[in-house]
Amino acid sequence: MNGAQALLKTLADAGIEVCFTNPGTSEMHFVAALDSEPRMRAVLALFEGVATGAADGYARMADKPAATLLHLGCGLGNGLANLHNARKGKVPVVNIVGDHATYHTQYDAQLQSDIETVARNVSPGFVRTAQSTAALCQDAADAIAAARGLPGQVATLVLPADVSWGEGGQPCPPPALPAPTAASDEAVQALAQTLMQAIRAGEKTVLLLGGHALREGALRSAARIAAHSGVQLLAEVFPTRMERGAGLPAVERVAYLAELAGVQLAGARHLVLVDAKSPVSFFAYPGKASDLVPAGCTVHTLCSPAQDAAASLDKLAAALGASATQPPLAPAQRPGRPRGPLTAPKVCKAVGHLLPENAILIDEAITSGLMLGVMTAGCPRHDLITLTGGAIGQGLPNAVGAAIACPNRPVIALIGDGTAMYTLQALWSMARENLHVVSVIFNNASYSVLNVELERVGAEQAGPKAKSQLDLKGPVLNFAQLAQGMGVHAVRASTAEDFCQALEYALAHPGPHLIEALVPESLAGPKRKVLPWLLRALPSLPPQVARALKRKIAP
Repeated sequence: MNGAQALLKTLADAGIEVCFTNPGTSEMHFVAALDSEPRMRAVLALFEGVATGAADGYARMADKPAATLLHLGCGLGNGLANLHNARKGKVPVVNIVGDHATYHTQYDAQLQSDIETVARNVSPGFVRTAQSTAALCQDAADAIAAARGLPGQVATLVLPADVSWGEGGQPCPPPALPAPTAASDEAVQALAQTLMQAIRAGEKTVLLLGGHALREGALRSAARIAAHSGVQLLAEVFPTRMERGAGLPAVERVAYLAELAGVQLAGARHLVLVDAKSPVSFFAYPGKASDLVPAGCTVHTLCSPAQDAAASLDKLAAALGASATQPPLAPAQRPGRPRGPLTAPKVCKAVGHLLPENAILIDEAITSGLMLGVMTAGCPRHDLITLTGGAIGQGLPNAVGAAIACPNRPVIALIGDGTAMYTLQALWSMARENLHVVSVIFNNASYSVLNVELERVGAEQAGPKAKSQLDLKGPVLNFAQLAQGMGVHAVRASTAEDFCQALEYALAHPGPHLIEALVPESLAGPKRKVLPWLLRALPSLPPQVARALKRKIAP
């Protein structure tokens, strides 16, 4: 075997069955070796950000990594944003980046770059350049072990061309994966004592769930604790993967806007992290705190992302005497069928009305998706994937990976028009692979969230030049035509009736579909002008009023 052939066998033996590729000259021996390994599926992406985002979406749903194949440092740079999202979501990815032959680097050819330095931004726990064909597969096994451990991570293996084409490759056996451990008995007992004292004293206590704590088993244990002890459950603002719907505990997510998150956390005296990070504001704002933990609140950690969240919550439930408590579960209920001129809330209502059993719902709708959570809370059980790292352009590639990981499950991706243009090439991969993905593009001809942020950061006197940087009106994009040009069935909808009909058709017919929803901005005109004032006023309002306003703005 040459190095590439041995590498592919090592990957396949470890259960890595899909490689999302955007190759160049340095990776040609890897490309040629794909035919030598029938267990490896190769999926071509027309942009590296699609390949990396697809690997992310695949791993979220398959619970194991895919591989990527990127071309040199420039290709890695093009794929960096979605590797950033994977890093923030603690998603396992084996990120293979081709490089010049080892003896060629001294010449500083046109595509020469410092790949390892670029990679460490998204792969801080494992970056390695293979130095020889003989050692290549051990390097790969180490990368796989790093990616698959808890917490999951992006493991980057740099593959020089001569290491790939060199003879004498020796496949390595799959690495042994240690079983994750739960929080220690001592830590659980100490936390249980603290919580019982807080509960007796009437002190507000919040369990903040993230990562694997948002899967069914952990959710049920957390809900038992909440029902038994009166603690509040919250989920991280952008979950990597959240199981939800009828028959599962309903958990409210921390709001994106820091002012609304402050309403949710107000008065908390104890905040318990369960595979989650202590909440902070997405950005810094003049005169506003970055740390969202209320003054006087003590932060505790039940389990870190490196530990078993479900087992840790089971132990805490037992210590609190809550193991037999029956938690409240979301009832089965759907919103009615929307009618009339199409708006973003009506799109969310239509999705809730028609969402099929066992769907995968991908939310990168930004402001247009504000009503999605409440409209789908009682739908049949489904998985929710969100924008973990905030780098837009994740949703469409995630849909490619999720559909390949779960070919028997429908995938619905709700995407803003601005973010869609970052990785629109994903539609071509959907058509090429004949994936059952329904992409819903909210076309409001605006970077709506940035218009909101313009007001929130206190930027003064935004004139026409500034405002033109935040709209998409010249010209207005036609996503249906763009999708059709890439082989995807696509329609435009401007009424709720047309949208529902299009969604019903798309769900009933296999293959990729795109529905372009022509909607006005959800936060525009008077709403946009009054929002900053309302947000500033929240801390001074009575708690009941503040909570009611929060539910109105972002339920």
